[in-house]
Amino acid sequence: MIENLPNWINWTFILTVIFTVGLFHYAYGKPKKITLLIIIWSLLQSILAFAGFYRNTEITPPRFLFVLIPVLVFLVYGLTNKPRNWISQNSRMELSTFLHTIRILIEIVLFYLFTNKMIPELMTFEGKNFDILAGITAPIIGFLWIKKFIGKKILIIWNVLALVLVLFIFVIGILSSELPIQIFGFEQPNKAVIYFPFILLPATIVPIVIYTHITDIIKLWKQKKTAYNNGYK
Repeated sequence: MIENLPNWINWTFILTVIFTVGLFHYAYGKPKKITLLIIIWSLLQSILAFAGFYRNTEITPPRFLFVLIPVLVFLVYGLTNKPRNWISQNSRMELSTFLHTIRILIEIVLFYLFTNKMIPELMTFEGKNFDILAGITAPIIGFLWIKKFIGKKILIIWNVLALVLVLFIFVIGILSSELPIQIFGFEQPNKAVIYFPFILLPATIVPIVIYTHITDIIKLWKQKKTAYNNGYK
């Protein structure tokens, strides 16, 4: 863990991770195998980070690739036909939309990590990170969707915009880390993600958020296309 960091920041983040995984589980039809895989993966990354595995940033190739490459593989596999179709058939759109409220807590944690000199300012809402907007609007959009005040088109647009926001800050976070490709944050680099529990931001939370957006967009688009073909707008 990061020394001298207030415990409430650590616990807020840990509880956010648990809430994210739990809500993902219920939003997508309680997929036991997928949820178990997420838990095992998160525990593995937590152990490695706690043991200081990622703190040696001078090694080539960078050890952080052990996070990025498996995450990319999981995302690609999860978007292949079989797992994607199962997820889409069993998903509950209202829950998957409300899931994104966790981004408010994430932004609060990031801000205090910045004040403790563990990430650069551009990764916070005072810098270039506008992802908090997705978190603030998520419960509003979810409520309007449940009450049928908005249709699939609006929900697709919101998901696309929110996906762009999380992808943007994910890239900024990587390019601000102490990696060979670092181009931002040299005066105060992104160090938090090499420590437990914050390793779970790129390892668990961000992949879930990205995957949720993509699968919801695909499902909504297919439903809208089917309705259009059947003569409905």
